[in-house]
Amino acid sequence: MPKLLVHYSQPSQPDQPLVPGVQKIVRQANGSIRLVEASQGSLLLAQLSLDQRGLWLQVAAGVRGVHVNGRPVKRMALLRAGDAVYVEGVELLIQGEVDTPMLPPSPQAAVQSDEPRLLRGVGGPHHGRGYPLHGPLLVGRSSEADIEIDEPAFADQHARIESHGERILLRDLGTGEGSRVNGVAVRHCWLQGGDQVVFDGQHRFVLELPDDPRQRPLPTEEFVFNDVDEAAEPQAPRRVRRWPWLLVSALLLAGVLSLLLWFGAR
Repeated sequence: MPKLLVHYSQPSQPDQPLVPGVQKIVRQANGSIRLVEASQGSLLLAQLSLDQRGLWLQVAAGVRGVHVNGRPVKRMALLRAGDAVYVEGVELLIQGEVDTPMLPPSPQAAVQSDEPRLLRGVGGPHHGRGYPLHGPLLVGRSSEADIEIDEPAFADQHARIESHGERILLRDLGTGEGSRVNGVAVRHCWLQGGDQVVFDGQHRFVLELPDDPRQRPLPTEEFVFNDVDEAAEPQAPRRVRRWPWLLVSALLLAGVLSLLLWFGAR
């Protein structure tokens, strides 16, 4: 099970580790958004569940305005390290583990691997696009970049993703802002399958490797959480269409009256 923690956009809130089980996102009486184990005396907004299947977010019934990476979530969402959860204007950044080298290998040592590797866009203009790592991938604003990010403040050559045998390196090319891997600000970083890389805050990519255990098919069954579904809206009763039966009954009654009048007249 990965080690994850929640980093708040509010500077007064310290980072909180995510533990296996359910933790609730609440609004406290003073208006602050917190992650707690019990929601007594606070307004329940959503909750996080961490287990062997991953990290899940479930929004409380009737709550609106919860987003993950800028996209609204009405009920549930599967989270990964590096995702940004927005609740009532507060960002809860899910941070994971990263492997940052003290001294990255020289670019000349980069070698091409025959193993299929792919950097897939999961957010921003590159969403859904895949970039095979047949060789080094240049990330930048330049038109010569393999992954072009057209942002005014973005460097022409921001970073390069290189294969070094069995390992993959994210190399910073001297920019001031660096990048984020699994929600952690880095300059140089070794990447593993399932790691989420974010450039310029909104351009999100995930490294996909073959036979990676972190890329298992998602479970199809739905989670059942305590407290969240208690306020679920009741289902409207099923409406029965009765007018055909009334019409048939009226016709039968009219037929009976017609027979009585016919025989009575005779």
